Amino acid sequence: MATDFWASSHYKRWIVDRATLKESRSGDLQYVDDPEYLDLFAIFFANVITKLGKKLNFRQRVIATAIVFFRRFYIKNSYCETDPFIVIAACCYVAGKAEESPVHIKNMVAEARLFFSQQPYGVKYFPSDNSKLAEMEFYLVADLECDLTVFLPYRTLLSICKRESSNDSQTEAGEVGVGVDDGPRFWGSGDGQLELPDDAFQLAWSIINDTYRSDLCLLYPPHLLAITALYLAVVLHGPTRELLQQQSHSVEATPVHSSPRRSSRQSSSTLSGHAKKPSQDFVAFFAELNISMPLVATIAQEIISLYTLWERYHEDSDLVDSARGAFYGHPSTQTGVSHSGVSTPVEILDDSQRPHGATPTFLLQVLTRMRENRLSDMAHVSSGRPVAVNKMLERTQAAG
Repeated sequence: MATDFWASSHYKRWIVDRATLKESRSGDLQYVDDPEYLDLFAIFFANVITKLGKKLNFRQRVIATAIVFFRRFYIKNSYCETDPFIVIAACCYVAGKAEESPVHIKNMVAEARLFFSQQPYGVKYFPSDNSKLAEMEFYLVADLECDLTVFLPYRTLLSICKRESSNDSQTEAGEVGVGVDDGPRFWGSGDGQLELPDDAFQLAWSIINDTYRSDLCLLYPPHLLAITALYLAVVLHGPTRELLQQQSHSVEATPVHSSPRRSSRQSSSTLSGHAKKPSQDFVAFFAELNISMPLVATIAQEIISLYTLWERYHEDSDLVDSARGAFYGHPSTQTGVSHSGVSTPVEILDDSQRPHGATPTFLLQVLTRMRENRLSDMAHVSSGRPVAVNKMLERTQAAG
């Protein structure tokens, strides 16, 4: 793997702007009734990849890489012109190779075929021929321009929270500052690292998992996603938020002296030997980061918007590694999240106030209508001659 994010193909070619994303959806927007359905597709297909990856015993890193491949592929393609399920299988297959967790193509086809045939998907047309998946792998890698290096936020999170093991000592330069010539780490001096409780760390990890239900992985560098997840975890985790409030109140209550007395200095130095490390001052930690905090706040708002949208998507088997419960809609977390100086980002509504949402079955029906309408349009052009339905068929025809 490349060791410098800023010199990698990920940063140079696959961090895009919103105008590019909007352009990539122009084809699908012609065949969908509500543009919000495309955002719901992002949640739906990310969940599908996650579930298939777990059936294949993939690590979270492999699953995240597969989702990134899926997002990159649909920058250049449309849902209405392709079969997303064969694309999902190809993304998982290629991600397993890229992340050194390969799965035999026969096992991939068998698992994908069995998984997609079950409810709520009910896909009966998934090919049993291994060559079809191999062909799709070729088209996928071609559209990815052979850029299979993906930087993920997890390594950054582990480094900041001092959770890296000896086996993870080879860090990624662009994410944690190693290998950047004459430049500080993005957390300033490099000494400011957080020691979060296990459940707060797990919450930050789950928030990162949830960001892959949107296009954030295409819009922002991974280290910013990791820091934003930490920012939200500190606010949402009950004990950590209480500590943050205590620190804020103690700063407000501490009198400011232009010339402190000697006894005060002695007492503060005595207490400093028993106090926690300065890195546990959360406000100081984020203030000293060598990044744009307004940009982090923007990403945080987009994550909150993702959870608001996600609440309108209903699936029977919700994922256990999601942080949705800390934001919105789970009774077990409503009593533990109270309004404070940094209040809960999402207002909690009761069942009568929640908007109606989409289900996997409904989204599959929308996808089917989109593909049928696209096929109808392409088969009845003004020339009266059938034309290629998608780019893959165009390439096959061009090759003779």
